[in-house]
Amino acid sequence: MQAAPPIIVWFRDDLRLSDHSALHAAAKSGAPVVCLYVLDDAVGRAPGGASRWWLAQSLRALGAEIATRGGSLIQRKGPAATVIPEVVRQSGAGAVYWNTIAQAPHQAVERKLEASLAKLGVDSQSFPGDLLVPPSAIRNKEGRGLRVFTPFWRRVLALGDPPKPLPAPKQLHPGPKLASDTLESWALEPTKPDWAGGLRETWTPGEASARARLRDFLKHIAHGYVGDRDRPDREGTSGLSPHLRFGELSPRQVWHAARFAAAENPALGPGIEKFLSELGWREFCRHLLHDHPDLATENLQPNFDGFPWKPDKTALAAWQSGATGYPIVDAGLRELWHTGVMHNRVRMVVASFLVKHLLIDWRCGESWFWDTLVDADAGSNPANWQWVAGCGADAAPYFRVFNPTLQGEKFDPDGTYVRRWVPELKDVPAKLIHQPWQATPIELASTGVTLGKTYPQPIIDHAKGRERALAAYAKVRKG
Repeated sequence: MQAAPPIIVWFRDDLRLSDHSALHAAAKSGAPVVCLYVLDDAVGRAPGGASRWWLAQSLRALGAEIATRGGSLIQRKGPAATVIPEVVRQSGAGAVYWNTIAQAPHQAVERKLEASLAKLGVDSQSFPGDLLVPPSAIRNKEGRGLRVFTPFWRRVLALGDPPKPLPAPKQLHPGPKLASDTLESWALEPTKPDWAGGLRETWTPGEASARARLRDFLKHIAHGYVGDRDRPDREGTSGLSPHLRFGELSPRQVWHAARFAAAENPALGPGIEKFLSELGWREFCRHLLHDHPDLATENLQPNFDGFPWKPDKTALAAWQSGATGYPIVDAGLRELWHTGVMHNRVRMVVASFLVKHLLIDWRCGESWFWDTLVDADAGSNPANWQWVAGCGADAAPYFRVFNPTLQGEKFDPDGTYVRRWVPELKDVPAKLIHQPWQATPIELASTGVTLGKTYPQPIIDHAKGRERALAAYAKVRKG
């Protein structure tokens, strides 16, 4: 009896074995499975430095998981629509399966690949991707996506629970032996200099770690999520965003695990509802990206195209390096550089400071985050920056200019977060740590701080910055 031809499973932003629809279908068929990852930087946005580091670790973890089930992960670099037909020819595959990505550049590649495979007489099948619901399921009367989150989320919830997650295959029938690139040859990880020490210290990428983090969040953190999620001085968030970004967990897995935890322990209800709405915001941003592929470069609201930004390389560099003289802002940017993430509340303060106090174009901040975040997401990153700038969907009121001092005092009242990331201020008392410039020379001397030397003076006065921002926004509103 002739063996069935292999099926290629093309892994993309779904570096997991559980709840992987394409892999599940291929394994279930009983045919040999060729697991393939293609590094194709020409499709969509090439990942930034921190994301490339994460990708390398995640692929190592995925390869190890596949090996425990009898398979191997083949790695190739180049345009997916060219590389995959080559692997088809080399392996004698009869079909290629993948999970779809609801983003214009990825869908263009899928269509091109389908056409190439059809010419070869090879079957292709795509499966639901990494969203709770496809963008086509949530449209307004004109057939467009929704631009306000609350009605969007209401529509998602009205559709009921997404399908239950699929189990990981217990065994994979290996396909033929094929050549595979080494991760080292892709140079995803920094070497000279190796700036990834803080990332290694903070994270363990991979599916097993993602699932453990989800369990830990639901068991120990979810009960206090409503209040603690805004506190950078506490362990109050899930830490799941990079795992979701690389598909080490699917939104369906997160949804069902969270709903199950709330059913088991009703006291978790409020925390779980808030947490799921954050998963919903990720979904909302992905739907926006589906409808607006240029989300990272073009204002969603065209009336902002004439906004009077003030390019300032010196101020931008001070912001990037966490040297603005505002402790909560500087702590956030230093946390980002060390860990590849920044606490969500602090992200809003930091972003508001750049676009409103400094009047620097939101795209400068977005591209810095894109390069330094391990969870840099093609939907969430630009959508969140546009939201803060006031030019996006569901935009915050233009007149909301976060006061970094008050934000620090409210959400980091003892200065714990600032002391961790801005150690030169560690001996400044809590009442002054968010505004060290208000301390007397004697108070500062006793803490070893010299403003302008050991820690910078504020690069802009808050009141003046706010006034300037409101004047600039008023011009846009008139226009």
